[in-house]
Amino acid sequence: MDASTQTSPSAVDAEVVTRLATLLVGFGANVQPDQIVEVRANLEQTALVRKIAELAYRRGARFVDALYVDPWVRRARALDAPEDTLEFAPQWERDRLRQLGEQRCARISIVPLVPFTALEGVDPVRAGKQPTLPESFQLIVDRTTNWTLGPGVERSWAQRVHPELGEEDAYARLWADVIHVCRLDGADPEAAWRERFAELTRIAGALNDARFDHLRYRGPGTDLTIGLLPTSIWTTGTETTVAGIEHAPNLPSEEIFTAPDPERTEGVVSSTRPLAMAGGALVTGLRVTFEGGRATRVDAERGAEALEHQLGRDEGARRLGEVALVDATSRVGELETTFYNTLLDENAAPHLALGGAYPQTVADEDRGRVNSSIVHVDFMVGGTDVEVTGVTRDGREVPILRGGAWQL
Repeated sequence: MDASTQTSPSAVDAEVVTRLATLLVGFGANVQPDQIVEVRANLEQTALVRKIAELAYRRGARFVDALYVDPWVRRARALDAPEDTLEFAPQWERDRLRQLGEQRCARISIVPLVPFTALEGVDPVRAGKQPTLPESFQLIVDRTTNWTLGPGVERSWAQRVHPELGEEDAYARLWADVIHVCRLDGADPEAAWRERFAELTRIAGALNDARFDHLRYRGPGTDLTIGLLPTSIWTTGTETTVAGIEHAPNLPSEEIFTAPDPERTEGVVSSTRPLAMAGGALVTGLRVTFEGGRATRVDAERGAEALEHQLGRDEGARRLGEVALVDATSRVGELETTFYNTLLDENAAPHLALGGAYPQTVADEDRGRVNSSIVHVDFMVGGTDVEVTGVTRDGREVPILRGGAWQL
């Protein structure tokens, strides 16, 4: 289905919900027989959650736990809770996360958990003050769960993405976007993703063979150098748990990424798309200056204070934990649509992440050198007018992206 096709919600809901749930349960989380499965979603995603549960049980799941988030309860907390309680989480939430890992569970999250519109009008700093649990990131680092994130269409989000349309038309249009970017429009979405990941794996192999010392970004408002670690490993959108279960953490995923050297980032970079923070705050016109690997200055047309709050959470929050490359054949990028959601927007163009790194993207000898932080904030820095060049250890310059196209 072409992403621009105006499809009525009644025509897509049942069929497409089933196709999306099939992709997330199977290729995404790869739910195994006898596994406990956690599904997180907001209250508008009941149809998708129920289909996920049905399909997980058909695959032999022992128990499916639907954990719903009410975005309006989240709004009430951001508006009225005492300031010093906004980042509090009860111990049982941390215990739950640990249990998910210890029992080798599967996890499926439907985003956005809190739609952007649910926090409109809330002070952005208060909105951004929400619990950040280190156990959540530790699950990823330890690779103890097979998990995935996927998009779930809901009306307020659709209206934010397509404000020029009426409510029902916007809802239908966002469904069409999701169908397109998740490759649900073909006969076999899983096969389509395996083909795409194979293509990205070939590019990742070329990047790894080059053993670049650093990358250079040049474009409007951007003149940035990012050092890499000696064993930085470029990887793609699939992962394998410690139990040997292959899964796709993000769907869609169009990126090739690695952990940079957190001490060697210099220069200035301008974000090429709005950044929708986890707390709902929108950061636009973002420009970050780095010195000695540290973000020493953050400027933005809007929302800088919300980002600054996150960067003050710990020392590592001001250093880079991820550098990711995305080419112009990305199905997300080709739509030229801002989704106000990191899962989609980060797959539209090259991006960087301030905060925690994924240790599995370096070899064992460099694990102690990657950046550590309880935050991980992705922001888009690339596009067809941003050139990315790799520089080898002997000083040879190798074009990587020009006009959004791979040069390797």
